[in-house]
Amino acid sequence: MSIELLSLDNIQELAHTYGYWLVFLGIALENTGIPLPGETIIIVGGFLAGSGELNYWLVLVTAIAGAVLGDNLGYWLGKVSGWQAIVKLSKFFGIPTDKLEEAREKFSNNAAKAVFFGRFITILRIFAGPLAGIAQMPYRQFLLCNLGGAAVWALTIVSLSFFLGELVSLTEIITLVSKLSFGVLIIVAIAIGLPLAIKLRTDKLS
Repeated sequence: MSIELLSLDNIQELAHTYGYWLVFLGIALENTGIPLPGETIIIVGGFLAGSGELNYWLVLVTAIAGAVLGDNLGYWLGKVSGWQAIVKLSKFFGIPTDKLEEAREKFSNNAAKAVFFGRFITILRIFAGPLAGIAQMPYRQFLLCNLGGAAVWALTIVSLSFFLGELVSLTEIITLVSKLSFGVLIIVAIAIGLPLAIKLRTDKLS
């Protein structure tokens, strides 16, 4: 099932033109409940930062800001509109109800973990905010999990694509990220990023 509205070619073209705005708006809209390929967008942003076209820190900050804003909008959308509104929204974008039910089940098992770690799972990244609102999750708890999850997710994916871009193609990075679990992604990001970061710092000092 494809729930992505933009192809990789579209994203690359838009990224060259709009840069940080694409990262911010693409991720914000996805986290609100619109099935845009937010993870691919952030990977492209990190990849372009690695090539020098964009700034690493600005990509990271705009990604976190977009994720936090989008999830907050999704939270209030879910809180005000309720479950049926989210079902109608998902149907409009061609997302089967069973997928949404699956996300709801995962969310109900542990709301805090779902909000924090859900960004690494496509369907939860899209609907964690609305589901938190529907479940009447305390806003302060939601906000803390949202901020923490956004920071960890953005830092992991942007860093991985930034450093890995020197070694493999963009398509290979996207495939790698889609296959690896959260824990493995963290380990890979550190294993690749730390030596390269040390090398870059050494080169600057020499």
